[in-house]
Amino acid sequence: MLTTFDQKLAEFLNNYTVDGWPVGNLILVLIALFLSVILCGIIGIERELKGRSAGLRTHLLVGVGSCVIMIISIYGFPAIFGNRDVARLAAQIIAGVGFLGAGAIIHHNSGIKGLTTAGTIWMVMAIGIACGSFNFIIAFIATAIIFFVLTVVRRVEVKIGRKKPYFILVAPIEEKLTATILSISKEYNCTVQELSTELEEGTPNRIVCYFQAAFTDKNPDIAGYISRIEKETNAISIHILGNKRK
Repeated sequence: MLTTFDQKLAEFLNNYTVDGWPVGNLILVLIALFLSVILCGIIGIERELKGRSAGLRTHLLVGVGSCVIMIISIYGFPAIFGNRDVARLAAQIIAGVGFLGAGAIIHHNSGIKGLTTAGTIWMVMAIGIACGSFNFIIAFIATAIIFFVLTVVRRVEVKIGRKKPYFILVAPIEEKLTATILSISKEYNCTVQELSTELEEGTPNRIVCYFQAAFTDKNPDIAGYISRIEKETNAISIHILGNKRK
């Protein structure tokens, strides 16, 4: 079995006493809690800066709470009747945080928001468990990977997404939306994908059109494309990649 520095540290502190008092255990617990605050706080601050509903406080509560439960799982139940299963509470944390993450996901029209935030909530739970089980190196590495995904990979995703924006268009029902969109898209060297329409709920005289536009040009004129779509469909509103234009 591979033994790492943090495991050696945990073993040393678990056996460290002062006049018979297990002071080392207290020091180890404080290190675990401190690291969970720092590492989960890094992820929470990134979400806070992005203006997400689940920000710093939510991520701290989930991460530190997971750490506390893991520590209790290790120290809080003496092995009086045989062996203890320290992983049992960890399994319950995973199931419980899954429900919490689901609450961060919002289904709006045909799109889904909050998946990334739900993922970060789930990951700070994992970081909290890693800290609470004294696997500090894993916690550090996981935090670095998550931060890389949220910052660097996001930029790559935006670059890719620029050529394949997703649109949610609301227009008067009398407009010939499909034919107009296909005609304009052809002029802009654009292929329309996943096109569907439905009546707007509660407003029978409006129609909602969902579609993805895949541009083949290296530098597509997306602003001009949107302007033509808005003008020729008499658009009431148009959503582009989650940003609303009116």
